[in-house]
Amino acid sequence: MSFRSVIQEVKGEIGAISRRGFRSRPGRVRRVAAAAEEPPDESSAAALVMRESCWTQLPPELLREVLARVEESEGWWPRRRDVVACAGVCRSWRGIVREIVRTPEASGNLTFPISLKQPGPRDAPMKCFIVRNRTTQTYYLYIGLTDALTDDGKFLLAARKCRRTTCTEYLISLDMNDISKRTDSYVGKLRSNFLGTKFTVYDAHPPYAGDVISKGQSARVIGSNHLSPRIPAGNYPVSHISYELNVLGSRGPRRMHCAMDSIPVSAIEQGGTAPTQTEFPLSYHESFTSIPFFKSKSIRANNSTASLLTQNGSKLVLKNKSPRWHEHLQCWCLNFHGRVTVASVKNFQLVASDESNPTNQEHDDVILQFGKVGKDMFTMDYRYPISAFQAFAICLSSFDTKIACE
Repeated sequence: MSFRSVIQEVKGEIGAISRRGFRSRPGRVRRVAAAAEEPPDESSAAALVMRESCWTQLPPELLREVLARVEESEGWWPRRRDVVACAGVCRSWRGIVREIVRTPEASGNLTFPISLKQPGPRDAPMKCFIVRNRTTQTYYLYIGLTDALTDDGKFLLAARKCRRTTCTEYLISLDMNDISKRTDSYVGKLRSNFLGTKFTVYDAHPPYAGDVISKGQSARVIGSNHLSPRIPAGNYPVSHISYELNVLGSRGPRRMHCAMDSIPVSAIEQGGTAPTQTEFPLSYHESFTSIPFFKSKSIRANNSTASLLTQNGSKLVLKNKSPRWHEHLQCWCLNFHGRVTVASVKNFQLVASDESNPTNQEHDDVILQFGKVGKDMFTMDYRYPISAFQAFAICLSSFDTKIACE
């Protein structure tokens, strides 16, 4: 049997297992976790068959080459779910997949749920879109499967708007069917002040090693039925967003100021690194999501980043890219490169502020772009050094009406 035939046969068997595993849970709500489908339960019949097959007995060197070829060939969703299925076959396969799959920063791919907490790609933006449901006040983030502005997409995150007496909160979850703080799928939230002009993004897990939990009103510890008692579940502030008075009125974009508390300004410099979460706490299923993916290099970077922020206090600051006046249209315009088709005060592009730049010059590279393409559909393109979770939370802040700023 040729090596190419081996690759095709392994991919065929893995594909069959992934399809059976993802469809064989009747009567149970399936968690669509981030950019990945959960791997089939190892106790399931499909996984048992795979463990007993000849492929689990391959020599390590050949197995690594086979899985590397599978990972390389399945570069985009929905076919990339076969890579996730490989991680659920057995312990040896899982360890090799852990070493092969790279972070979104290096690969440009969202593969596992933890990928949503890791910085985006450096070379090109990750193109996503947000769908709003006005009736239920929920928002759904998808990654586009094609270059078209609208397609079926791959579900990533969901958010639900909750009005409080003195503030508004957006709860963010990996589960589109159960957006609540009481579940394992809860990953963070966005909270506004009374006027809706200042927002804080909270991560449910430490953004880097040594981070300190916020002692705010909603800091909490969940019982063992939801989270491991060894893991404190609380609010780790990772970003502060403020909307300022718009001197252009409703004809111009809102003025935004985003202080990224967990990202040092050095991250955007040559050779700089951003904090990278390597695993979810033990509240997630031991069989998959607690795997310390990408652990080797990121832990050292996290510790050094935490020390840098503590000593220098130099945070990355993002602000609106300055619009230009269009004489023909008689309005202020930004070049969204065809990714935005409807004029809206919500549309924005964020770049690194001159406050973050040692040379006192505004960066031209757009880190986050958000704009309207339909009545309840918006595009969201983000890139290094922010993550999909951070980008989604910042975009959610744009949905509130801000009378004081317009």
